[in-house]
Amino acid sequence: MAINRDFIGRTFPPSEPYEVSRVKIREFADAIGDANPVYRDPEAARAAGHPDVIAPPTFPIVVSLGGGALGDPELGIDFAMVVHGEQRFEYVRPVRAGDVVTCTSTITEIKAIGNNEKVDIVTEVTTAEGELVCKSYNTIVERGA
Repeated sequence: MAINRDFIGRTFPPSEPYEVSRVKIREFADAIGDANPVYRDPEAARAAGHPDVIAPPTFPIVVSLGGGALGDPELGIDFAMVVHGEQRFEYVRPVRAGDVVTCTSTITEIKAIGNNEKVDIVTEVTTAEGELVCKSYNTIVERGA
C-alpha cells in the first residue's frame, strides 16, 4: 500500500515540551562515545563560550524524529519495512542544558523510488520561548511498498 500523499505539506502540532538536562546530555554523549568535556563539565562549556553544557550535534534526534508526523496511522507507513535514509541538522545555536524544547514537523515530500517509498520530514526544534534552535531534516524509506 502506498503512503498517503495527502500528508505532503502537512504540519503537525508541536510536541510536548522536553526539558534538556545535563544528565540526558551526558547519557547521550556516553551512548555515542564522545568524551568532549563541553558535554559534561559546565566549566569547560563556559570556557568555550557557552552558558552551560551543550549537547552533541546529533542530540536533537532524541526529540525530533518525525514528531507527530510518523505516528499518524492514516499516513500508512509499515514500520516493519522502514529504514533510516538520512538525517542532518541545521543549527542556529547549540542545544543547551536547561532548554525546554518542542518540535514541529512538516512532511515535505513523499515519493516512489522503484519499489520503495521515501518520506522527507523537516522538524523545527524551538525553545519554550519560541527561539529556533535548529532544523532537523529526516528521510525515511519504506522498502518494497
